[in-house]
Amino acid sequence: MRIGYPCINRTIDCTANRTFRLKSYSEARFIDSINNNLVCLRKILQFNLEHKLLFFRVSSDLVPFASHSINKFNWQKYFQKDFEEIGEFIIKNRMRISMHPDQFTLINSIKDEIFERSKNELHYHTEILDLMKLDTSAKIQIHVGGVYGDKEKSRERFVTRFGVLDDSIIQRLVIENDDKMYDLNDCLKINTQIQIPILFDVFHHKLNNSGNLKTAESFQLTAKTWNEKRDGVPMVDYSSQEPNGSPRQHSETIDIEDFDLLLKETQHFDFDIMLEIKDKEKSAIKAINLATKAGRIHNL
Repeated sequence: MRIGYPCINRTIDCTANRTFRLKSYSEARFIDSINNNLVCLRKILQFNLEHKLLFFRVSSDLVPFASHSINKFNWQKYFQKDFEEIGEFIIKNRMRISMHPDQFTLINSIKDEIFERSKNELHYHTEILDLMKLDTSAKIQIHVGGVYGDKEKSRERFVTRFGVLDDSIIQRLVIENDDKMYDLNDCLKINTQIQIPILFDVFHHKLNNSGNLKTAESFQLTAKTWNEKRDGVPMVDYSSQEPNGSPRQHSETIDIEDFDLLLKETQHFDFDIMLEIKDKEKSAIKAINLATKAGRIHNL
């Protein structure tokens, strides 16, 4: 298993998601922001390597306004060498990368203009991973989307829209179960139609589980949706509820007993796990230490 965290490192003084207001857009500011973000991404990945954190979610803000009509600059060519060098570092050190567009990326939207914007956003995310020359185990994860008053029709609209996406997007796209609308059973129904891999979100499953599926059973079902040669081992998102917080509030720091229980429940499964916990790399390092003692971390 590889263990990681999303987007931001709170230990080093460098962020790979610097952006700016649309009204302040200029080509110079655009180039400067990307340059800063790529420099910081290198530093974060180096930190991660030193701490054996081999899974990382790259921020969608790596290239600000990349899919916006205001942006006419050929950033892909300008920064091509930088992306390739970062990709070489990732590949050399057997790291895994993912991305997660924001909640406004909705391919099952009832509005065509939102679908078009979503396609553009997915194309941008695909370009990032392609520029790094990463294989198709580097995934882009999205939620199924909205219900819009009819879950079955909205689920079918997702399937239809998926079929018109570019192949370059399709081969990287995965869906995850969410905490309110589309649970694991819904995702499995979609998978039977389009064979899209399912990223299992442990915390969301605790909040939204119409089939009362146990953890081990859920891992078994989702693992079958991944083709290891094409997709890599399954990806999993993990968090737990913040003590005394609202039911859907992610924890500030890792509940080590809860994580230990997950390791025991999933000892027969191979997967890479993303910790969606607010103190980021601090919890990921604690998780690495526990997983190493449990014999779950192996040299890749």
